[in-house]
Amino acid sequence: MMLYANHPPEKSYLRTLNLKKYCITCTLSNPDSKIRFIGLLCTPPNMSPSKHSLVYKKDLYGRMSKGPTPAMKQFYDLKEKYPGTILFFQMGDFYETFGEDAEVVAHELDITLTSRGRDKDGEKMALAGVPIHAGETYISRMVQKGYRVAVCDQIEDPKKAKGLVKRDVVRVITPGTVIDSSMIGTSGSCYLMSLDYNSKKNEFGMAFLDVSTGEFFISECRDKNGYTSLNSEIVRYSPSECIISNKVPESAVRQLEDKNILVTPYNTRAFDYETAKDFLQDYFSISSLEGFGCMGMDLAVCSAGACLSYACYTQKKDLGHIRKLSVRIPENNMVLDAITLRNLEILENIRNRGKDTSLFGVLNDTKTSMGTRILKKFLTSPLIDKEEIERRHDAVEYFLTNSAVRYQLRGLLHKFPDIERIAGRISYGNAGPRDLITLKNALIKIPEIKFLINPPSEKLPALISESVSGAEALTEVTELIESAINDEPPVLARTGGVIRDSYNSELDELRETAYSGKNWIAEFQQSERERTGIKSLKVGYNKVFGYYIEVTKSNIGLVPPEYLRKQTMSNGERYTLPVLQEKESLISNAEEKLLALELELFNNLILSLTKAVPAIQKTSGHIGLLDVYAAFGNVSDLYNYKRPVIENSGRLIISDGRHPVVERNMDSSFVPNDSGLESDGDQILIITGANMAGKSTYMRQVALITVMAQAGCFVPAAGAVIGIVDRIFTRVGAFDDLSSGQSTFMVEMLELANILNNITDKSLVILDEIGRGTSTLDGYSIAKAVLEYLHSRSKSGPRTLFATHFHEMVGMEGELKRVKNYHFAVNETGRDVVFLRKIIPGATDRSYGIHVVKLAGIPNRVLERASEILKSEQEREYSIPGRVQPRYTQMLLIDQGNCPSVHDYGNDNRLAKRIREIDTDSLTPREALTLIYALKEETGDDIN
Repeated sequence: MMLYANHPPEKSYLRTLNLKKYCITCTLSNPDSKIRFIGLLCTPPNMSPSKHSLVYKKDLYGRMSKGPTPAMKQFYDLKEKYPGTILFFQMGDFYETFGEDAEVVAHELDITLTSRGRDKDGEKMALAGVPIHAGETYISRMVQKGYRVAVCDQIEDPKKAKGLVKRDVVRVITPGTVIDSSMIGTSGSCYLMSLDYNSKKNEFGMAFLDVSTGEFFISECRDKNGYTSLNSEIVRYSPSECIISNKVPESAVRQLEDKNILVTPYNTRAFDYETAKDFLQDYFSISSLEGFGCMGMDLAVCSAGACLSYACYTQKKDLGHIRKLSVRIPENNMVLDAITLRNLEILENIRNRGKDTSLFGVLNDTKTSMGTRILKKFLTSPLIDKEEIERRHDAVEYFLTNSAVRYQLRGLLHKFPDIERIAGRISYGNAGPRDLITLKNALIKIPEIKFLINPPSEKLPALISESVSGAEALTEVTELIESAINDEPPVLARTGGVIRDSYNSELDELRETAYSGKNWIAEFQQSERERTGIKSLKVGYNKVFGYYIEVTKSNIGLVPPEYLRKQTMSNGERYTLPVLQEKESLISNAEEKLLALELELFNNLILSLTKAVPAIQKTSGHIGLLDVYAAFGNVSDLYNYKRPVIENSGRLIISDGRHPVVERNMDSSFVPNDSGLESDGDQILIITGANMAGKSTYMRQVALITVMAQAGCFVPAAGAVIGIVDRIFTRVGAFDDLSSGQSTFMVEMLELANILNNITDKSLVILDEIGRGTSTLDGYSIAKAVLEYLHSRSKSGPRTLFATHFHEMVGMEGELKRVKNYHFAVNETGRDVVFLRKIIPGATDRSYGIHVVKLAGIPNRVLERASEILKSEQEREYSIPGRVQPRYTQMLLIDQGNCPSVHDYGNDNRLAKRIREIDTDSLTPREALTLIYALKEETGDDIN
């Protein structure tokens, strides 16, 4: 991007260009002076450049004839050290922002923009401030809008300062490094991502760090579709911010920015392998990374070192709750790429990005934030190890069958706090008094949970037993907090009233002095009223004048001569006495010492509790696991989910399967369907039928049932046999990627290429309408070639559901032995159709598109003309000499009142009535066969 501007007469050099929201900042320098130009876009950047109006202002170095004040010099020095941040600069009881920062803050926070001083040309410098006591709220809003905020505090007592008060940046808060409870979601993870790239191998090295919980892991994208895998990891973990090396290509940066992730270029040296390795080893106090399983993952190690380095740089404190680095290799779990996560709506709904109408939303019956985060990991990275899956199913079955235990456990976990994040704040040092009380009240429940689930006479499933034994009561922690902190403390420790009486003798003495002094003030006020006869006399206090005696104007004549005038008011006078001044000094000193000692005691308590952080984190993890298993058991009970059979086979057999999300959001009952796929048997099912018959729902439900089973949940089906699936691929729906200039068809082909290049014989493939983005002949040719490829890979292949409107495809059943035709039944009643939502063997040559158009509300004139054209084209097609029509197996559809089958039986009204009364949906195969023989006997005809 190039910015053109009329430069000042001095010789200048462009130093930096920073684009953020509607502000462009150009920093120009020359050998003799510092000049900063602020270009404020007066119109949104999506308008043409010619409509942009740039307003330029000089910064303080150029505008103040006498130079900056010492405080402003301090501000600019810190601003120089922390480029790209909004600097919240403490001045007394306010956080002030200046210049361009103030303009941005005023705009984003909708607060008043004022000014401070003028330059020699009469221009004002922008100023915007917020009270320190509300600073966290305002900073949180800025961070949520995607800004980096540097918090500069006064680091010495102004009363003791000699000259300028010392100030320094105490932390830099960015979207990926937030740790304060007010700035972060209540349950989801908040990941900082780090990304490095090897252009020779087309590999990405990634690290993810949740500073609020201490979770830290690495991964690498090593396959031939590195960009696709990168996109999948971005979608799976949804980082708030990503730091990148200078080797990361622009295309990868766009992938991040398209998902509203803040991208932060970071120190190149931090991504150097030796630097990163040494930093990690020093941080974790280890001699080698082998214990973390990082060997051979050099690119990921580079990202991990930079990630942790950036976190330490921004937080300015020890991050002791980050205790280990783990490795996540996508191939060790079922791979769900970004396209599949989107198409199956695992985490959010495609249409409105809502989470309630996603798989995550309908299964999220957890009671704790820890459980919610674990559930998300389970669903985005299902297991592929049979024994581990069955261990989870054992845990879910325990809670399903032991409903009383489940109810009581969920009652104990209701409103259970996020102790994992409290542990993070304790380690960081910014936990508040109420955090500690919350932690204590949570830990007190642990023994009750352990007793509830672990009766001596019962053998528990392995995972339940591990979690029960792993959740520690931590009585030392609860006793320490109980002895030190009042039951209902204030929000902030610095306001006092936090430490319990009898915890510290010196504190008790200071409290007695302060409280007795205040009692003395009350008694003094009453005695002075009686002595002077001034009934309205009162003793007050403020920070400027200390304690004073206030007398109204009407009573000034009664003031004793020994009263010393202190302040004149509009409605009276304020006085003092030597005895009051002495007591004021005593009380003020006691209160000042009291607050300082109480804050010191609280900080020492936090320091003591940091030793218990690893144990708190361990306990929180086990509580979260119990929460997820109980939630799975609860939804299985409520919605009649069944335990699937897990096999190391190529089978995928589902009886009466249901779509877990659609079923939950339907007003009427959901029509279940069977599914039968085998890698070396019925490998590919070609699905035809009406546009609204339910093909997409059916295919997605097969995939979602598989995900649920391998994630550890029971499934919405009467029964299921799940041969373990290593990857699920979907090609469903279509959209234009206009930002990259790609058409619907190109997007479709790119997604198809990813599938065909990465499938294995253990994969599950969902293909919906391949080839529809081009001409009919081209599309049919592509669809047929894809189907043949999927079939001919080997003697067994990926289990595939293949929905198509190319009805010629149904002939493949006779050509390829592992291909079977299925279609969705439709009941035709005159000119209307009823979609039965039931899949049955065979094929159909009807799409019923015009019927769907009618349901959509298209004008009747269009419908009638479309019907005429359809009939004409069908007659022309079928009249072509020598044309061989495909053979189809059709469901017997009965039109009540005008049924062709009835005419075949001699128009027997009695028989017609009998047929109308048949409930076809409830017939079993045996009952249907018996009925056919009965009808045959009644008619006396051969109806074979």
